[in-house]
Amino acid sequence: MITNNTLVLATDLDGTFLGGSPQEKQEFYNYLQSKRDRLLLIFVTGRSLELTLRLYEEKNLIIPRPDYIIGDVGTTVYEGKTLKPVAQVQNWIADIWGNSSEFATKILVDEPGLTLQPLSPEYRVSYYYKPDQNQDRIVKKIQDAGFDCITSADKYLDILPKGVAKGSTLLKLMDFLTISPHQVITSGDSLNDLSLFETGLKSIAVANSELKLFEKIKSLKNVYYSQFPGVTGIWDGIKYYDKTF
Repeated sequence: MITNNTLVLATDLDGTFLGGSPQEKQEFYNYLQSKRDRLLLIFVTGRSLELTLRLYEEKNLIIPRPDYIIGDVGTTVYEGKTLKPVAQVQNWIADIWGNSSEFATKILVDEPGLTLQPLSPEYRVSYYYKPDQNQDRIVKKIQDAGFDCITSADKYLDILPKGVAKGSTLLKLMDFLTISPHQVITSGDSLNDLSLFETGLKSIAVANSELKLFEKIKSLKNVYYSQFPGVTGIWDGIKYYDKTF
């Protein structure tokens, strides 16, 4: 049950919630578990549901189960326990995307330096890309076709439904769950987390964040820059925002 005392942690996974030594991670995860009566945990990741669930095959770590999973760079939303889509949010994404997968795949068919990722996501098209090859032209092509484009880690390029990203999907989920903005803390480390920070919600940029992300968010007053990487950075940021947690 979400109360006014609930802290909502909406966190990226790779490099953020999964960043750190095994000892650092387990200590942080154990701490979160001890606070579970007043914590709502949301994973906000580029991973698919399948890849997210593989985390629980890890035998050396006990990772907290999320209450919700925003996956595929903000294009899928699941309940953490049942793994069923959150229809009220997922339908919004599906309506924007429509039947665009085939069309979106054809936009960049002749562009060099791109490799289609071996994924079959329903509401996005994902590539590996080389940042030194026609990036501006590629992004313009995608936007001119009516989609949004997100690049991250100088490696990943995603064609997304217009107006859909990690941040906008999180806001839709918060609205559905009637979560107040003051309860939420987001955390991330790469450019595909930029939309989380642009929500205006309290946010944590961990020390191992992409330099390009730091450049984009340095003017944002709602972002706390931790001097620590990974889970230690999240923990540091939580203490900064909520001394009682």
